[in-house]
Amino acid sequence: MWLHAPVEETDAQGYRRRTTRNKDEGRGCPQGAPISPLLANLYMRRFILGWKTLGHERRLQAKIVNYADDFVICCRGTAVQAMAVMRTMMSRLELTINEQKTHICRLPDESFDFLGYTLGRCYSPQTGLRFIGQRPSHKKIRSLCARISEETSASTGRQDVAEIVKRLNAMLQGWANYFCLGPVSKAYRQVTNHARQHLRQWLSRKHKQRGLGYTRYPDPYLHGELGLVTLRLVDRHVPWATA
Repeated sequence: MWLHAPVEETDAQGYRRRTTRNKDEGRGCPQGAPISPLLANLYMRRFILGWKTLGHERRLQAKIVNYADDFVICCRGTAVQAMAVMRTMMSRLELTINEQKTHICRLPDESFDFLGYTLGRCYSPQTGLRFIGQRPSHKKIRSLCARISEETSASTGRQDVAEIVKRLNAMLQGWANYFCLGPVSKAYRQVTNHARQHLRQWLSRKHKQRGLGYTRYPDPYLHGELGLVTLRLVDRHVPWATA
């Protein structure tokens, strides 16, 4: 039934309205439907094959990297021409470009986000040398911290601490399994510290104790007794493990 149901939200006046025009126009598919990435790959296959067959990749020295309907065109000095050709091809395929996410970015002076990572200038934590690489984006770090805050909010105070820690560990480990490329140590410390802080506050509220809980619930207790995970790269010998 959810395939046919409209996606709705409640506005500030309390009225419910649809969030997409596809339902009103009788076209497209619901946001999040599994058929969406399949259709995106079919259309993107035509776009990428056309890009190569028509010689744009060779002529502009521009390679396309895509995941479903998200893509980046990597080139040197031909970004304006590549942008114009891309728009023409997308128009012929009757596809709409997301203008808010479409722009020319010049590395290394600028950076851009792609698939949850920020690509641009990075610094080696060992030598301080600069290089072009990837790191977890601030948006994804904030998103995880928001989920941790929600999981340890006052509304979960009646739940068992073991269940709270189990869910926090699942979120932290799942996030780290994806965000394991490039210099990730800073991001790992940030989300681990956020989890510690909010778990302490949750424990203090649960047991009706004053303060932030640093003395009652130190790091060794959170990790040793309760089992809260500490994010870190396990294998530092692979080429991309530069944390």
